[in-house]
Amino acid sequence: MNEFRFNIFGALIAVTAAEGAWQAFYLGVDGKRRPADFVVPGDVVESELCEYLADLYHENATPRNAKAVQLTQGLLSANEGY
Repeated sequence: MNEFRFNIFGALIAVTAAEGAWQAFYLGVDGKRRPADFVVPGDVVESELCEYLADLYHENATPRNAKAVQLTQGLLSANEGY
């Protein structure tokens, strides 16, 4: 699975490639995931995902959670943790 994981101002988010579109999920600390309540447009390229998510969540930035970083990139197996 082509999945990218991010820490966006403290929110753990996974974005997967699915048939020319992106699917976004919130990641829980217990390893569970739920569908995100936002859409990543299909024309956003892989290298722009972190910037797109940071722009989307910029109001959630705090002095304690002031970074938007990519945690992983590329292919992950279904059993691989974050």
